[in-house]
Amino acid sequence: MARYIGPTGKLSRREGINLFLKGRRDTSGKAAIEKRNYPPGQHGRNAKPKTQGYGLQLREKQKVKRIYGLLERQFRRTFDRANQQKGVVGETLLILLERRLDSAVFRMGFAASRAQSRQLVGHGHVRVNGKKVDIASFEVNLGDEISLSERATKLQFVADAIEDAKGRTAPRWIELDPAARKGKVKAMPSRDDVNFPIQEQLIVELYSK
Repeated sequence: MARYIGPTGKLSRREGINLFLKGRRDTSGKAAIEKRNYPPGQHGRNAKPKTQGYGLQLREKQKVKRIYGLLERQFRRTFDRANQQKGVVGETLLILLERRLDSAVFRMGFAASRAQSRQLVGHGHVRVNGKKVDIASFEVNLGDEISLSERATKLQFVADAIEDAKGRTAPRWIELDPAARKGKVKAMPSRDDVNFPIQEQLIVELYSK
């Protein structure tokens, strides 16, 4: 599976917002963007980014891609599916991204970042309705029960993530049982469940050209 393997701190700096791609480090005051709040590169400190028209639309698309950890082909495929469904295209796009298994596992607090969550899924540590699913893009449905394998419950980074998540409220569309390391999809996510400042209409405008 293709994935970005470069420095994630630069991604947040390029978008001008903390994308929380590194889990604990991003919430401990050590995030790269907090130390260098300007775009990466030789001329980043003096850069004057264009924030109108195409440039604004492109930056919004890149931001959402990076939040969910998708490359261009994967993201475009998801957008095309959203465009074929009924409803508001931009909102449908975000809902499809939230329904990805790696995103759901992250939202349940079993991983400190979506990258960690993707690793859990890819290594076969996640069960959906009791069956192993190792495809990060697998879409969860109403009534699905998501749980961790017995081996995953013994991993230190999983224990750390669950401990860190104790102070957070689980998404309203997930019924969470932290002690049992499992959760159930009790509703489909909505636009209101996306807790990042995203202007999805800019992405629709970009792909509609």
